[in-house]
Amino acid sequence: QVQLVESGGGSVEAGGSLRLSCAASERAFSLYAMGWFRQPPGKERELIAGISSSGGSTFYADSVKGRFTISRDNAKKTMYLQMNSLKPGDTAVYFCNRGNTITAMQALRVNNDWGQGTQVTVSS
Repeated sequence: QVQLVESGGGSVEAGGSLRLSCAASERAFSLYAMGWFRQPPGKERELIAGISSSGGSTFYADSVKGRFTISRDNAKKTMYLQMNSLKPGDTAVYFCNRGNTITAMQALRVNNDWGQGTQVTVSS
């Protein structure tokens, strides 16, 4: 069973920054693509940023491109999301998960065990 623990969320004003972390318990962390997903209130969960197993390829949803940066440290089994220029529309619960590829994660073909997520609230 994979355990994924998200942290770093909080409440900020528009224009502010936050850095999310995702710690994984799995030894095979470095073999999987990883992604950040978010679920705004009343909406479906979607992939907003993904990173390949090596870190050499990344994906960003149009809504966050240019503002968010995904990265990973395979030695620490941890993934990060640096979020800058936050907007009220970024308010959501943020989750991390893994998949075989970034394309698979875009289709929500991910591990069944979701973490608790971390709440990000951006006020105007």
